[in-house]
Amino acid sequence: MALLTFESVGLSYGGDNVAHDVSFSVQAGEFWGIVGENGSGKTTLMKALLGLIPCASGRIVMGEGLKPNEIGYLPQQSAIQKDFPASVEEVVLSGTIGWRGMKPFYGRRERETARANMDMLGILPIAKHSYQELSGGQQQRVLLARALCATRKCLVLDEPTTGLDPVVTADFYRLLNDINKRGMTIVMVSHDIEEAVRSCTHILHLSCHPLFIGTAAEYKNSPIGRKYLKETAV
Repeated sequence: MALLTFESVGLSYGGDNVAHDVSFSVQAGEFWGIVGENGSGKTTLMKALLGLIPCASGRIVMGEGLKPNEIGYLPQQSAIQKDFPASVEEVVLSGTIGWRGMKPFYGRRERETARANMDMLGILPIAKHSYQELSGGQQQRVLLARALCATRKCLVLDEPTTGLDPVVTADFYRLLNDINKRGMTIVMVSHDIEEAVRSCTHILHLSCHPLFIGTAAEYKNSPIGRKYLKETAV
């Protein structure tokens, strides 16, 4: 059974239909890029996947024992999040809340999970530093470590490189590819179609009719892929 199955999903935002009849499956270990123009329903699709909003029609089925609270989520950062007054370790540890239950304090398992993810992402040496004093790239690593603490199966990322410079963006995608190669399934919304095609195994392009659903290689050779990749290269 697929890890995620979208069955004729319809989406609405602000009373307007933004997508309809979206059907595809995400297998364990795949890296999906969700692309398309503004207003095409990319972020709305992510919110439906996370159970934050209902589908207007159809349904999203989770397989292999995956539960909504076991998905690691990295949202777009707001100004308030960037100024969050906590240490790096505290932010990362908060990712374990979904599965640690009602315990009032973090235990050994939570701290070991946080430490392992900080070490993997190269931020263990700054664990005691203030989150709000970090660079944009460091903050995204912290939030990625936090998302990894929430899951062993699936990461959902919403425009994870917005506001980062090209060097930091390239470094962040290298991290994502390494995490994906370790077996983590990733579903990522991105405005950067060129980078999505370079990094992802599969592409869903929402703002075209019919929808494009397929591998990144197939997308590069499709009419919609050639059109958008040519436009981003200009």
